[in-house]
Amino acid sequence: MFAQFDPLILARIQFAFTVAFHFIFPAFSIGLASYLAVLNALYLRTKKDAYLRLFKFWIKIFAIAFAMGVVSGITMSYQFGTNWSVFSDKAGPVIGPLMAYEVLTAFFLEAGFLGIMLFGRERVGATLHMIACLMVAIGTAISATWILSVNSWMHTPTGYTINDAGQFIPVNWLEIIFNPSFPYRLAHTLTAAYLTTAFIVGGVAAWHLLKGRGGNAGVKTMFSMAMGMAAVVAPLQIFLGDLHGLNTLDHQPQKVMAMEGHYESHPDGAPLYLFGIPDDEEQELKYAVGIPKLSSLILKHEWDAPLAGLDTIPDDEQPPVAIVFWSFRIMVALGFLMLGVGLFGLWARFRGTLYTNKWLHRAALYSSPSGLVAVIAGWITTEVGRQPYTVYGVLRTSESVSPLDAPAVGTSLLAFIVIYFLVFGAGVFYILRLMAAAPLPSEPGAEAAPIRTGGIVPAPLFDPYPPSASAE
Repeated sequence: MFAQFDPLILARIQFAFTVAFHFIFPAFSIGLASYLAVLNALYLRTKKDAYLRLFKFWIKIFAIAFAMGVVSGITMSYQFGTNWSVFSDKAGPVIGPLMAYEVLTAFFLEAGFLGIMLFGRERVGATLHMIACLMVAIGTAISATWILSVNSWMHTPTGYTINDAGQFIPVNWLEIIFNPSFPYRLAHTLTAAYLTTAFIVGGVAAWHLLKGRGGNAGVKTMFSMAMGMAAVVAPLQIFLGDLHGLNTLDHQPQKVMAMEGHYESHPDGAPLYLFGIPDDEEQELKYAVGIPKLSSLILKHEWDAPLAGLDTIPDDEQPPVAIVFWSFRIMVALGFLMLGVGLFGLWARFRGTLYTNKWLHRAALYSSPSGLVAVIAGWITTEVGRQPYTVYGVLRTSESVSPLDAPAVGTSLLAFIVIYFLVFGAGVFYILRLMAAAPLPSEPGAEAAPIRTGGIVPAPLFDPYPPSASAE
């Protein structure tokens, strides 16, 4: 069935599928963990029941999303050992320790306090439970920090040397961890996670408002917090994305050329192409619609600043332009869409119609998955734009793949697709069912969990104070 396929293409498709599927869960759980910590802190400070309702409402959704993120991430290490064993051998001395640090510092922190966060409110006291919430939120951010450090090093490798076996050997760990693109990628990705969560929370609240549940204090609080977060974070995310793009221009100019659709160099100012059909064979952006010199203004802050094009890059060094060009536009369009919804919410708040404006509620509902789609589109832009390299400028993707036949890779790819859609499809369906039920005053929470991990403790054989004796 797969004998005629290229095993390299199948391995790349498999990794892209599993990573894209995995990425949506951390993007949601990172922001949701912080949201839960904020809700718990607000409840402890104000004792308002609405915050407790929301905490109990979202904690169950967080637990499922967190579990699916962990499980879907396991396949990453599986593929490093099967489909990308050459890459693992050569880059392992650098990447292996960083991944281990992520487990030792972040995953253990999350695992150690997750149970207390989920089930410990009535068992460990308010202070320790609040600390557990903070530790889980911090742990998710630390986890993202290490993973993004690894990914950023693959884009802007520094602090290494190459031995006789072709392996990357660490020379300076600070340069490896804090490589040139790491701060920008970390800020952009974490902000994307918070914005993604804000729009999911806002979309759920908007659903309930459209269902006529505006009298529910939890729903109103949820919508107010989400719209406030969107109004603040959306413009910040666009600003950070611009900084990240400027950093990419310095270190990976081919990627920016593909993002902009600049096949040709522009010595007197480059246009910003809004639309077009990239043609790699003809090295031309067909049917281009653009704004003259605006790309130079954005990237160089001068109207007439020259910008080099892909005509200065050898053909075997160019990324696939069409994928990068369109994924970048999807990401940017969704970013401005989220900015518009956030500003719409801000306008409705000042007008006093935040909970009654049906157009705002519909906009929030329909845009609720926009953060997830934008995250995936941004990831595609970043990773496909790095091609044809796994370690940019040093190790090619074609040199990183395992010596496998296409049927072996294709069979595992097919198995991943079937299992993922069955297992994780069921998980997503259950999350949507939970979201469809409004937070109620009687919302069940951790109090229903078992008290002892060892099971039910049997009653003593002899009771020195039987009920009859006590009555007498």
